[in-house]
Amino acid sequence: MSLGTLDHDVVVFGASGFVGRLVAEHLARHAPEGTRIALAGRSRDKVEQVRDELPGRARDWPVLVADVSDPTSLAAMAGSARVVVSTVGPYLRHGLPVVEACARAGTHYADLTGEVPFVRQAIDRYDDVARASGARLVHGCGYDSVPSDLAVLTLHRRVAADGAGPLGHVLTVARARGGVSGGTVASMRGIVELAASDGSVRRLLADPFALSPDRAAEPEAPQPPDSTGPRRLSDGRWVAPFPMASVNSRIVRRSNALQGWAYGRDLRYGEVAGTGRGARGAARAYGLTAGLAVGAAAFALPPTRDLLDRVLPEPGTGPDEETRRTGWFRMDVRATATSGRQYRAVASGPGDPGYAATAVMLGEASLALALDEDRLPGRAGSLTPAAGIGDVLVDRLRAAGHTYEATPR
Repeated sequence: MSLGTLDHDVVVFGASGFVGRLVAEHLARHAPEGTRIALAGRSRDKVEQVRDELPGRARDWPVLVADVSDPTSLAAMAGSARVVVSTVGPYLRHGLPVVEACARAGTHYADLTGEVPFVRQAIDRYDDVARASGARLVHGCGYDSVPSDLAVLTLHRRVAADGAGPLGHVLTVARARGGVSGGTVASMRGIVELAASDGSVRRLLADPFALSPDRAAEPEAPQPPDSTGPRRLSDGRWVAPFPMASVNSRIVRRSNALQGWAYGRDLRYGEVAGTGRGARGAARAYGLTAGLAVGAAAFALPPTRDLLDRVLPEPGTGPDEETRRTGWFRMDVRATATSGRQYRAVASGPGDPGYAATAVMLGEASLALALDEDRLPGRAGSLTPAAGIGDVLVDRLRAAGHTYEATPR
């Protein structure tokens, strides 16, 4: 279908969910005048209720009925739009039918998944289909994994401009303040349960190049492990395992490979959570490490998993407005190029990272795919934010109040 016959620039699928509502609100406030936006979900009444609570310009947005269990409805939704933004998770359970519909229709797609097995399945099943149709399927367009992915892209641009050679060792130290939603909990639970019962999933999650487009072509250089326990860096900062390192690092490595290993064949990329300095930083590092280990074990065992279901947030819920407003994120990236020159990059922004900031990231990604196609990288298929949208998204997020910068050090 030619772009001239499409009814919508952006369709927000899952608009009545917690994140879907936030993305719709961002678009209602910040999409350029004339952008044709529609809201979609399986319940017309619920989606219309959300629409009626959005800022005034959204009151005329069309509502589409679509359900992941109804392929015909998904095909109609995808066939009507330039871009479908899917916030319907957990993606392992609900995501693939939407990806398929977009891949077959030639419709660009963006999601906020942090589920490595889902992304791998989407690549294996629909990358070829999307490349043939021209669809850009861009995974990880929220806090998983935009800041990490675009920070390394920004770093690469600066190092290349300086003629300092490819990147070598890169370490990202993440800090953030925010809340947890039921959707995030459900995604984590699904991955832990699947890994506990399926050895192939455990092997996938252990592979640092799990999302590579060509696993056999990846270098054999060892990658930093996702979890090394609490430790103190050379500058005195204490760090601990970062819960999202397992997906962010694989997205960054896929971006490198999709761009012809532009960052460097010897790229060694790792992520940790910063916990501060001194005794307090050490205590936080040990506490976070222990808490992550206990949480993973609890999700893996049915008796404790049932107990967690009673106390953790339910799907469709999330942090309150005050938590979303006062949250923030910051990724401090330290890099050494193969020439030996050292660099620093920062990716940061206001708002609870998983929800307020993610709504900005996902909303701006959808607008870039819909409105800036002539400036996007010339790629289709199953992509990452850096490889599929790249500098266009960096520029949009800077304009939205986020920081992406790289400097020598």
